[in-house]
Amino acid sequence: MSASSPAGSERLIAQAREVLRIEADAVARLADRIDSSFAAACRLILACAGRVVVSGIGKSGHVARKIAATLASTGTPAFFVHPAEAIHGDLGMVQHDDVFIALSYSGSTAELLTIVPVVKRQGARLIAITGSPASPLAKLADVHLDAGVDREACPLNLAPTASTTAALALGDALAVALLDARGFGPDDFARSHPGGALGRRLLTRVADVMRSGTALPTVAAGARLVDAVLEITRKRMGMTAVLGADGRLAGIFTDGDLRRLLEAGRDLRGLAIDEVMTRAPATIDAQALAAEAVRIMEERRISQLLVADGDGRLEGALHIHDLLTAKIV
Repeated sequence: MSASSPAGSERLIAQAREVLRIEADAVARLADRIDSSFAAACRLILACAGRVVVSGIGKSGHVARKIAATLASTGTPAFFVHPAEAIHGDLGMVQHDDVFIALSYSGSTAELLTIVPVVKRQGARLIAITGSPASPLAKLADVHLDAGVDREACPLNLAPTASTTAALALGDALAVALLDARGFGPDDFARSHPGGALGRRLLTRVADVMRSGTALPTVAAGARLVDAVLEITRKRMGMTAVLGADGRLAGIFTDGDLRRLLEAGRDLRGLAIDEVMTRAPATIDAQALAAEAVRIMEERRISQLLVADGDGRLEGALHIHDLLTAKIV
């Protein structure tokens, strides 16, 4: 390694920009080579009764792991197997009804060339992603996808850079095309990502986060306003629901309503809740998505939302803080 002084900022920035230009160009050129072979690869995977097994070694192995993970999270059952481990027993993971995707830029990786004939004898179909259509791996494949690049972004044209970016992009193209073909939607994605933000928004129901039972602030119609204020204070939701004699929701009274009464100089002691409550308040069904509750609150600029069934019977209530705590907002 050279002992020369560190490069100046301008050179570092120029080098970074050049790398990005080279890699962007490699992906753009790859788009022009998408043809019937890509469609054939998609059809093989869509017809697969087993799973997709993705394999590669070195930098291609890292890309293969990512492709397997992306496929698995977008509706195509897939996993990664290391070729060196496959030689020593892990090849038993591959079954006759699987599709095997092998990544090797040279198309001559010894470990892959050792296991591919065994994979094919088992009856699995082979998709090869290489940078050389004339390579041994490409010739063995049922479908070959050309991920070749004009040059690497490395100034020495040695370190896998543009070539790994191209292979990664090609894997993403496969995953997204398959996603579309399967009709894989947001709900499916959420079920694959229950711990993520999208999963929470698409899987969490109002019933999962609402307050109910003794935590729910309620007063009967005809109650004194001061009793309603005490209920608001006790339950700390900033509001109370008002229930009619038949148990159905009659209205809501919030701390905002209370402030407006005070600003108007009203005498609270002589008021009944029926005189000052909001009738026909906004409600939501318990089985609605919690994200829908957020939308209603934002549109109406309210901080609380009552949960009622189709007969108008109160089942629960939400405060915006409940949705924040559940990370829906």
